[in-house]
Amino acid sequence: VGTMAAMGPLPAMGTLPPLPTLGVPGVPELKPLTRYEAMRLGPGWSHSCHAMLYAPNPGMLFGRIPLRYAVLMQMRFDGLLGFPGGFVDRRYWSLEDGLNRVLGLGLGCVRLTEADYLCSHLTEGPHRVVAHFYARQLTLEELHTIEISAVHSRDHGMEVMGMVRVPLYTQKDRMGGLPNFLANSFVGTAKFQLLFALKILNMVPEEKLAEAVAATQRPKKSALDHAGGGH
Repeated sequence: VGTMAAMGPLPAMGTLPPLPTLGVPGVPELKPLTRYEAMRLGPGWSHSCHAMLYAPNPGMLFGRIPLRYAVLMQMRFDGLLGFPGGFVDRRYWSLEDGLNRVLGLGLGCVRLTEADYLCSHLTEGPHRVVAHFYARQLTLEELHTIEISAVHSRDHGMEVMGMVRVPLYTQKDRMGGLPNFLANSFVGTAKFQLLFALKILNMVPEEKLAEAVAATQRPKKSALDHAGGGH
């Protein structure tokens, strides 16, 4: 599902709507720009491309908590969570060709196209990087096949420690699930891109995203409080 599918057909030139923003309190906004604007940036800019692979998931946790979707992320070599992808050298590769080259090293069995493009953002910090993000909806069976393939990829156990699924629910204690997941450490723009995609693709209601982010800012309970592992 690319931007066109997520946002509907674009109107005629001159009447373009403002680019979407995240709008979740507690999460700093990144500056959005169109793909066209990103491609016109000078040689002093680097381009990173990452992808979110997801599938509708009808499963129920403990028989009562809807799972909604299975969303893949990965644990990196540096202990940070991120999406599959990496930097693309625009001198030699198109965005999609470069992305697929990197995905082949970490996943091994998926190819994305321009139709899967979702958004671009300028990153904060000393380096001039524009972060491009893609999203592809698969079936749950296809997603599981990718998880299995990832274990046999070249980067498994080296640059990629393993694939993980993002819990999109919040348990009764208001921390279990998505809030606890968001309390982890993410690389670069990955946390912003996750929240942005969940909102733009209507996978989690915006108010639920805001509640999950707010929950991560409250004092945490000690590990002893969670002993016993109640559901």
